[in-house]
Amino acid sequence: MLLVAAVNAALGLSMSETARRRGDPRIFLVGLAFLAAAGFLGLHALATPGVLLEKGNAGFTIATPVGLVTAAVLAVASSLDLSGSFGRAVIRGQNPLRVALAVLLVTWGVASLASLPPLDNPLTPEEAEGPLRIVALVGVGLYAVAALRYGRLYLTTREPLPLAVLTSWILLAEAMVAVAFGRNWQLSWWEWHLLMAVAFALVASVAQAQRRSRRAGGPFASLYLDQTVARANAAYANALGQLVDQRASADDVARQFGLSGEQAALVEGAATRIRQLDDAFRPHVSPQIADSLRDDPDAGALGGVEREVSVLFADLEGFTAYAEGRPPAEVIEMLNEYWGTAVPIVLERHGGLIERFAGDAVMVVFNTQGDQPDHARRAAAAGLELQERTIAVAARHPDWPRLRAGVNTGRAAVGYVGAEAQRSFAVIGDTTNTAARLQAAARPGEVVIAAATRHALGDDAEVEELAPIEAKGKRDPVTAYRLVRLPGR
Repeated sequence: MLLVAAVNAALGLSMSETARRRGDPRIFLVGLAFLAAAGFLGLHALATPGVLLEKGNAGFTIATPVGLVTAAVLAVASSLDLSGSFGRAVIRGQNPLRVALAVLLVTWGVASLASLPPLDNPLTPEEAEGPLRIVALVGVGLYAVAALRYGRLYLTTREPLPLAVLTSWILLAEAMVAVAFGRNWQLSWWEWHLLMAVAFALVASVAQAQRRSRRAGGPFASLYLDQTVARANAAYANALGQLVDQRASADDVARQFGLSGEQAALVEGAATRIRQLDDAFRPHVSPQIADSLRDDPDAGALGGVEREVSVLFADLEGFTAYAEGRPPAEVIEMLNEYWGTAVPIVLERHGGLIERFAGDAVMVVFNTQGDQPDHARRAAAAGLELQERTIAVAARHPDWPRLRAGVNTGRAAVGYVGAEAQRSFAVIGDTTNTAARLQAAARPGEVVIAAATRHALGDDAEVEELAPIEAKGKRDPVTAYRLVRLPGR
């Protein structure tokens, strides 16, 4: 009996430690149920007449049913909805509950082995029969509820461990019946010993098989609550992300999650492949979009929201005539030098998002990812710096076309357009169209801004008012300014 109790105690302690690390209330309560049953079975064994005591007492007679009914209460608690406040309370109370069980076992053991009241006198079969049957009735009902609930869990997971725990609750319920109706030292009395041993051994063997298989999440993973699984998945994803970013090694991840050498090699291979894909595809989208989709893949769903943005449009005046008489490779080389100069400016220095390159034109938007309260100033400063840098490029190539830019501020629809098979990030609306019209009205080397952008920049912006622009598609002329200087940029 002590050996059976020791095996069960080891199982309960293993589950309790897993619950502590994972923060899973179900695992904790199941482990505590096994510890309670094991503890009282051990006390029953120690109080066996002729071992440490000359004669039996009440502590010997009722230790096992008390342990079984305590385990039944914990079994039912483990089968309840633990996703809310009750589950959080269980996790917060782990240490007090462990201490309470330990105090109960120690107190019971001292009183039983020292033959202290009320556990000093032996109970006759007639005296024990009534109370034991009442306890058995309560325990069987509790185990039945727990078994039904774990049956639903098994039907959901189809995993061996929930089935083993379900079976153990049934076996322990049968043991309660055997305790109530068996007679000491008769064959029927030994039945409950065997039932408890089988119940504990079944769960322990399945858990050991899961441990040998090096299952992700550990041997008790199939009993985890959904939120525990979500936390574990997040931890795995974070570890894989560190491996992809080379902030951790495969050995670090293997130690953290207890992976075998073969599993660690597979994880490292997956990280290498992800890194290769990331390196291949990341340059095709804006860094802000790539980071957003990496953090939240659902952010790329079709649809959008309305936001206030600032839009910078720039293109190369005279591009069509330049490209007409030159080889395509030479035209692409020219564009790449211009955009190679522009990209670091708008991305790194001013935090803009390149919505698209369209031949000789580039559209940059601000305040679409996160909050940029100074988005108008960022867009204007980016336009001015673009002109300064590209003027230097044009000076080295006098025959190349020159950059012109327009900036507008206002409301726009921000989101993803296209189809399920292919989509793109877009900023759509009159604000965008007007920015394009302002750019078309600018002369080479100029940055033309709309009235809304002028107002957002404040009084320190140095501008020259232009004649109203008759923009295509606009009913009224557009008030425009040439941006000359922006202090502090």
